[in-house]
Amino acid sequence: METAQRLDGRALFAIAIALLTWSSAYAAIAYALPAFTPGEVAFARLLIGSLCFAVLLWVKRVRLPALRDWPQLALLGVLGLTVYHLCLNYAETRIASGTASILISLVPAATAAVSALWIGERLAARTWFGLAVALLGTVLVVFASGQRVEVDPHALLVLVCVAVSAIFFVGQKALFARSSMVGVTAFAMFAGALGALPFGWHLPQALAAASWAHIGALLWLGIAPTFVGYLAWNLAVNRASASQVSSFIYLSPPIALLIGWLWLHEVPDALVLVGGAITIGGVVLANARRRPAPPVASAVLPVSSCEQP
Repeated sequence: METAQRLDGRALFAIAIALLTWSSAYAAIAYALPAFTPGEVAFARLLIGSLCFAVLLWVKRVRLPALRDWPQLALLGVLGLTVYHLCLNYAETRIASGTASILISLVPAATAAVSALWIGERLAARTWFGLAVALLGTVLVVFASGQRVEVDPHALLVLVCVAVSAIFFVGQKALFARSSMVGVTAFAMFAGALGALPFGWHLPQALAAASWAHIGALLWLGIAPTFVGYLAWNLAVNRASASQVSSFIYLSPPIALLIGWLWLHEVPDALVLVGGAITIGGVVLANARRRPAPPVASAVLPVSSCEQP
């Protein structure tokens, strides 16, 4: 089955919001970790995100998914949110940011593979080639920007993040057809927060000892990358295929460099710009769709005069 869904302006805007908020999460996590454990950071952001979703459900009067979908959604929430954020937080204490950036860039290819196996989404060869080109551009950006890349056993934690992210994106997409996107996203967030609860038992004591700046980092993580980011991302996934939307993850490193250029006046090298251009070209190629062939006009045979009236 080849998906017929297309990216529109609303989906592209939602992807931009998600990428901008998610790009800020790495710095916020690094800032919060000196005052909190990786488990406390994961539980705090998921708890704050859950509270935001609870308010949204109450204001919008959105129903939760059907009871039959709760086991699958609970599993998806624990995998895609609890496991993902725990592994990412622990990995950030052990490995270089460049290593994490390159490994996280495997999410689009993993999502495309899971989509093909789970929901039968068949991708054209041009799409796979575009994903490969975008990955090459991302690797070039990481190396050219001077980020440290190293081989470390803890990098396996990031590969776990890649696998559970792909399962999370595709699994939720399969449920959007029969449930509200907001309800599905909210329930997964609730499950993720409950899954992280055992790792956040000492969060109240840590909050009492932390500075307001570190608490602010947790609030930002819970509201922007977790609540706004996941809501925007699933809005895009609801309007297009999971593999299409995930291909835009390749743009995270170029976006981060662009923010540094405009905000911190960190002028990137020419090779970084080349890598960014290659990444953008690969994403465009991966999402290009072949134009439908024009309809062939069928010849109309004249009615012979000798035919019976």
